Amino acid sequence: MPKRRLSGRQMERIRAIQERRRRRLEERILLSLADADADRNALDLDGQTRSTSIEEAEPRAGLVVVRHGASLAVEDEQGRVHRCRTRRHIGHPVCGDRVVWQPAEAGAGIVTALQPRDTALSRPDYSGRDKPLAANISLMAIVIATRPRPTGYLVDQYLVAAELIGVDAVIVINKMDLLNADEQIEFQRSFEHYIKLGCPVLAVSVKGRPGVDALLPYLAGRTVILLGQSGVGKSSLAKSLLPDQDVQIGRLSEATGLGRHTTSAATCYRLGNDGHLIDSPGVRSFRLGNIGQSDLERGFREFAPYIGHCRFTDCHHLHEPDCAILAAVEAGEIAPQRLRNFHRLAGAG
Repeated sequence: MPKRRLSGRQMERIRAIQERRRRRLEERILLSLADADADRNALDLDGQTRSTSIEEAEPRAGLVVVRHGASLAVEDEQGRVHRCRTRRHIGHPVCGDRVVWQPAEAGAGIVTALQPRDTALSRPDYSGRDKPLAANISLMAIVIATRPRPTGYLVDQYLVAAELIGVDAVIVINKMDLLNADEQIEFQRSFEHYIKLGCPVLAVSVKGRPGVDALLPYLAGRTVILLGQSGVGKSSLAKSLLPDQDVQIGRLSEATGLGRHTTSAATCYRLGNDGHLIDSPGVRSFRLGNIGQSDLERGFREFAPYIGHCRFTDCHHLHEPDCAILAAVEAGEIAPQRLRNFHRLAGAG
């Protein structure tokens, strides 16, 4: 059954309700802090503390750590996981979303509002509308493998997405153990132009040297999502980064009742360095939607100094005279393969 479209007035009312729920959560947090101060003052005066009670239905802050269909697993501020359902019309909660929720019964609850997102990774659904995959990510780890040899086209799609939503990216070359020393040098040299863009290129292997240590410093305190085609070793890489993954899966499965579905659902795991790792089946077939040329140009960060300096305002950077982008390619300031991929993404070639 198709979803009923909401009117502008209904959408505005829903936004107002969510904002009231967010304010209520902030007020509860401030009240809790005030109560804690009062307790400490009472202890200083007579050595006794007074107890405070908060209604079970009071709003609480949470983090969406599993999304499977209509079921959500929400982690509270104490690290406990609760199976939740969501109120209608509040939006589409995804892994990484910060939410307002309320306990409804033992170990369960209801999500009543979404907190504003810092970032959101989306892809178009079958109707062409953007569908969020993960929220509040701060790093994309673009995983490629040495064999079969990758092309830069998919990598550039991911980098455009990272640039447009404002998150950092690293390129992770997996399965380096399949190459000898000379082949490793040659392979990494073919990705040097990304380093010049400020995008780190990291060589790793989960079955031998060099291991995954090169990636670890980039994960501390961040929420990272692994992206890459099937067969590049994302699952093996995740296991190397999460030595307690089975324990975390068991904990989430027990708390949510999702059982075996936990491993096939979008899941946010805790890393040992105060970071989070989002593993989402939805990114396996990631693709950019239809975006205009100006946004696509913005997604290629090295184009920025030259945009607006072409002779023609509608320049497509193909064969036009006095094109600043083409001149930058000839001068070695823009890698030719990046311009080719720009044209391919723009549908111009």
